[in-house]
Amino acid sequence: MSIRKMFFVGLCLCLASCSSDLFLIHNGSMPAKERIAQIKTGQSKEEVSYILGSPSLVTGLNDDNWIYMSSTTKKVAFLNGKEIERDILALTFKDGALTKIEEFDLADGNDIKIDKDETAQVEEKVGFFRKYFGGVGQYQMFGKGDEKGL
Repeated sequence: MSIRKMFFVGLCLCLASCSSDLFLIHNGSMPAKERIAQIKTGQSKEEVSYILGSPSLVTGLNDDNWIYMSSTTKKVAFLNGKEIERDILALTFKDGALTKIEEFDLADGNDIKIDKDETAQVEEKVGFFRKYFGGVGQYQMFGKGDEKGL
């Protein structure tokens, strides 16, 4: 058997052994549907917190936006994962009372294209001696310039 064939067979065996590693990764903590059904507009933050528990994220200057979220990602071996499920519950408060209840899922999300362009940085070319010896003699002793000598 040639070296190429042995390498190809070894590569196939390696990939086959890795491909069966399937992971479901769950992130976040979404309250049960029964608990979500118990909240109504007009309830206070304390009442909502008692029913649903602490939110995953609190936003706004006055902590008036609460977000509960969870997601499940499917990942095979070392490959990038794919999000297969997402649930978001967004609550808005005004003057301490619940005013808005919104629920979102994976279909409500939008893909965001990440721009790979880089901003050029203008920097001065510094030579070896200036880089390593440029600061010699440009320091002040402790207490110099301080009238009390502290």
